[in-house]
Amino acid sequence: MAYTYLAKLSPRQKMWFIVSIAAALLISALGILNEPDRPSQSPNQFTVNMTIREIAPKLDVTGKGLARELALPLDTPKKKPLNELGISQEQLEHAAAHILSHHSTGLKYYLFAAIVLFGLVYLTRLGRPDYTNISERKLWYPQIPYIACLLAAVIVCGFVLGKSPNPMEGTVKVFKSMVGLYPSIASKLLALVFFVVLAVIANKLICGWACPFGALQELFYSLPILRKVKRFKVPFWLTNTIRGGLFFIVLLFLFGIVGGRKGFVIYHYLNPFNLFNLDFDHWLILVTVVVSLTLSFFIYRPFCHLICPFGFISWIAERFSLTRVKIDHDKCTDCGACDRACPTQAAKGRVLDKLFAADCFSCARCLNVCPQDAIRYCSVFSKTSREIPRKQRASRKG
Repeated sequence: MAYTYLAKLSPRQKMWFIVSIAAALLISALGILNEPDRPSQSPNQFTVNMTIREIAPKLDVTGKGLARELALPLDTPKKKPLNELGISQEQLEHAAAHILSHHSTGLKYYLFAAIVLFGLVYLTRLGRPDYTNISERKLWYPQIPYIACLLAAVIVCGFVLGKSPNPMEGTVKVFKSMVGLYPSIASKLLALVFFVVLAVIANKLICGWACPFGALQELFYSLPILRKVKRFKVPFWLTNTIRGGLFFIVLLFLFGIVGGRKGFVIYHYLNPFNLFNLDFDHWLILVTVVVSLTLSFFIYRPFCHLICPFGFISWIAERFSLTRVKIDHDKCTDCGACDRACPTQAAKGRVLDKLFAADCFSCARCLNVCPQDAIRYCSVFSKTSREIPRKQRASRKG
């Protein structure tokens, strides 16, 4: 089928394919060339005879940030030697190692952009070969390019380059900076803006194609087992309430509104990205990874839907996506084929014109199942797919 798909591509599409691959490789190469030589830091180079003020700048955190990692109050004296504050050498080295594990590599930003770029071209230009018609729709959007991007995200953006940066961390660090745990709010905000822009350019494609842990969950879910169980979809109103509620609770604790201790980050104990550094400094992290991946065999992206703060933010950003799945309601017969193919309730929400539909991860599962050819992945400004307000469509059918 893959060979038939390639043979059906028009010369224009083959050119798009070559150019998109070349552009992705060029972006990746620029990332490699622009990767700065970071002076290596070792956790054991710091001693308890040193003060927080001496150590914190070398770890690129504020005094409050180091104090929090050492389980000290944020207003702990920063000029006292750590041994006078009751901190052991082992505690110091553990805290320093944890902070150093969060140091980002700029190369990953380039790789994220490269994967999103290729995914965008594939969904809008390459998925439907020009030399096919509706009767050949099973050839459309083969999963091989998608799986290849997922594997690249897991292997390269995950295990090879480590956990940082990632969309979840990009969200959390902004709010940690507001509490004073990082010296620069602007740099953390810029990282979050980068991820949000990618989510807006192509509907949540950064989550669906490039996020390492999101990709790992996708690969687990895609395994051809437990197919009957996978037909059940957890109600979106429930998952989004849990995810949004957790985000609100996290902010209450982080800013000290609840608990009376600023800087306490619940997400630190639920961060599955530690898997890519094999760093499980708290048993809850290992539990989060194991439970998330186990559930992923029969529930679609449980961590993304139930916990991830960027998943919640990017769901809001979806309202402004420039490219997305669109329904031509003149053609749509409400047969439910797209809803059955969709692993979430996103397709159903599109058909019903819900303003706040479920998360769409741009997985392309719905794009070749419609017998009326009423579904496209295209620009919101495209005239190839006309959206009619729900009330107007209901009046026509009435």
